[in-house]
This record gives sequence, C-alpha cells and structure tokens, in this order.
Amino acid sequence: MNQKEQLLQKIENRRARVGVVGLGYVGLPLAVAFAGAGFTVIGVDTSERKIDMLAQGSSYVEDVPSAVVASLVAEGRFHPTTDYAALADVDAISICVPTPLRKTKDPDISYIINATDNITQHDCAGKLIVLESTTYPGTTEEIILPRLGGDGMVVGRDFFLAFSPERIDPGRTDFTIYTTPKVIGGVSPDCLEVALALYGTVVSQPVPVSSPAAAEMVKLLENTFRAVNIGLVNEMALMCDKLGLSVWEIVAAAATKPYGFMPFYPGPGLGGHCIPVDPHYLSWKLRTLNYTARFIELAAEINSHMPEYVVSRIADALNQRRKAINGSYILLLGVAYKPNVSDVRESPALDIIHLLQEKGAEVSYHDPYVADLSVEGYPLQAVTLSDELLHAADCVVVVTHHDAYDWQNVARCARLALDTRNVLPPDGANIVRL
Repeated sequence: MNQKEQLLQKIENRRARVGVVGLGYVGLPLAVAFAGAGFTVIGVDTSERKIDMLAQGSSYVEDVPSAVVASLVAEGRFHPTTDYAALADVDAISICVPTPLRKTKDPDISYIINATDNITQHDCAGKLIVLESTTYPGTTEEIILPRLGGDGMVVGRDFFLAFSPERIDPGRTDFTIYTTPKVIGGVSPDCLEVALALYGTVVSQPVPVSSPAAAEMVKLLENTFRAVNIGLVNEMALMCDKLGLSVWEIVAAAATKPYGFMPFYPGPGLGGHCIPVDPHYLSWKLRTLNYTARFIELAAEINSHMPEYVVSRIADALNQRRKAINGSYILLLGVAYKPNVSDVRESPALDIIHLLQEKGAEVSYHDPYVADLSVEGYPLQAVTLSDELLHAADCVVVVTHHDAYDWQNVARCARLALDTRNVLPPDGANIVRL
C-alpha cells in the first residue's frame, strides 16, 4: 500500500492524527472541527498564554465555546502545545498563521516560512500539508514546496501539499466551517485527492480547483471584490455629500433592482484581518510582473482616507454649533472593526481616535466587546456608558453598530451624533449621517 492509500485509509477510519499550526480565529475553529469529527488533533501556537488557556479548557475565540474546548481536551481529542516536535507523528498539518503587511504594504510571509521550516524538522514523509493563510499566488509552490521536498522526496508520492484558503467570518452564525464551501487546490492530482478527503470530513462542500495558485487567487478575488465595491460606495458617499443627497437612500433604492446590482454600504473605513490587507498581496505580486493593479490601488486610496473624512464631518458638525474640535469631548461608540466581535485589527476607529487627538479633542470610547486598546502607543480604556455620558459629549460618533446598543436612546440623549453606519433614527436635528 502506497503513501496515498495509507493516508486515505487513515482519514476514512478517523485514525489520522491532524496538526493545526496557528490557533487564532482560523486555526482554533478548524482544530475544534477536526477533533469534533473524530480525529486526534495537535494544536501548535507560539503563544504560551493561548496554550495555557486552551489546556485549561478556556477559549479566547468568540466563535468557539470554552465548554467545547474543555470537553475535547478532557477526552484527549485536542492537545494544545507550543512544541513543534509534537507534529512528528501526525498525518496531516494545516498551517493557519498570520500573513500581515509590512509598513511598506508588502507581504510579510515570515510566519509561513517559520512554520514550514519548523514542520520540516520533524519528518514530512507520508504527510499532507495544507496552507490556509491568505497569500499571493505562487506561495505554496514557490516557497513551501522547495522547503518540504528535501531528501529526494517527491510531492504527490512521498508527501502531499495543497492550498485551501480560510473563509472564516468572525461572529457569523449562519455560515460555519461545515456549511461554507471550501476551495482546495493540490500540487498534483493525488495531493488534491488527499486534501479533499480530509476536508470533506469537516466541510459539506469541498470545491476542487486546478492548482494551489488558482486557490490562492480565489481568496484574493473574494476580498478584492469587497474592497473595490466598498471603495466605490465610499466614493459614492463623498459624491452624494457634494450633491446634497443621502447615500443611504440612493443605495436602498438601487437595491430594489432584482438583478444586476448588489448593495454595499459606506462606512468609516475598512478593518479586520482580510479586506484591508489581502488585495495588497495581489497588487504586490502584479508589481513584480510590471503590472499595476489600478482598481485595487484606487480602492485602497479611497478606503484609507475615510477616517479623515469622518473627522472632517465631525469638525463641520461641531462648527455649525460654534464649536471647535480642539477642546471638544468626543465619544466613540464601538471600536471593533465589525459588529458583535472584539477584534480591533485595522479598525478605522483607531485612526479616527488618533486624528481627533491630534486636533486637540478629548476622546473616549465605549465598546461592549473591547475593554481596552492602544492607539499609537497611547492606552485607552472603555468608559461606562450612561445617558449622562451621552449627553455630556459634544459629539457622539457611531463607528461600530453592535447589536447591544439602544440606538433610539443614543439619539435621544446625544446633543450631536455623527452616524457612520445609518443605525440612528431617521429624524432628528441632532443627527448627522455619513
């Protein structure tokens, strides 16, 4: 029996041991899904704090209940560790590490390289390696494959390699790992077959594509599509402001067309782990081929300037009430990048706070999910929300539309409110919309 047949049999019988490298918002749900499907899972992360929490049955990812983690750990199905040596005896490894941007907006794949190099120290023979981290087309075959294919091992025969982009949307309950189709591209047909078999145990619809590069491009298209369309509607908001129109009315009316239109909505800027970052991976790759990704760069320019536009609207609203930003007390509601999560990565709220502070405003924030944060090295803690605080603010700025807020009450108590999410009641002289 060859390596592929052995691995397929182990997967079918749930005797395969699965490793997950990187136990963040992507890796931990995946590890829990594999363990729940009957596999023994080894989870590796460099953060001792995370590993200690998991070992004690405590989850730090909102989409993964602590009770589930505690049960899997107690049953011996899930073994969290900081030691890559624990992967020596696994049969499959999913790499779910961060892929941030450098300050120059170039891809930082150092986490992928580090994880791969650590994996290769513990014998890759017979293993399936799947990269899930978002990256530019070519990474799997140009960066990972040469590192794994040492000692004369042949991909597709001695080991198996694939790319399958994560599609996690934190805080979402209607689409889970199981119900969200999973794109998979293998380096060879045998690699694809093994990867489809493994992921088919935890997703309802695996979607095979022709190559890892195709799968890498799929992920970048998905998030570039959103970034470009958000950039378009953000610019529409700027144009509507110039024309004295409501962008919210325009989008709502356009959305009544039953075909040929998909509504996107303006906001204070892009945030999160994917949309502000991933298109730059594609743009960078194309620059190496002497091609300018014009849509991506234009959308990034528009979206990145939305926090400045929000601050200018705050200044205009205060000015109409004979106030300056300098010395005004401004309260932000919500600093997470999206509703009902605690994630502040790339959140436009951070830029808005920084810009307001630079202009001399006294700024505080409330967020039911974020107790504290740092803005340009300056620590802030969430204030306790009250009717008195809302009334005391010279301007209340709605940045994140968490479900926990009573928007009717916010509108009633605030003397002036800038609504960047169109959640406050439509009437009221004290409300200004984006």
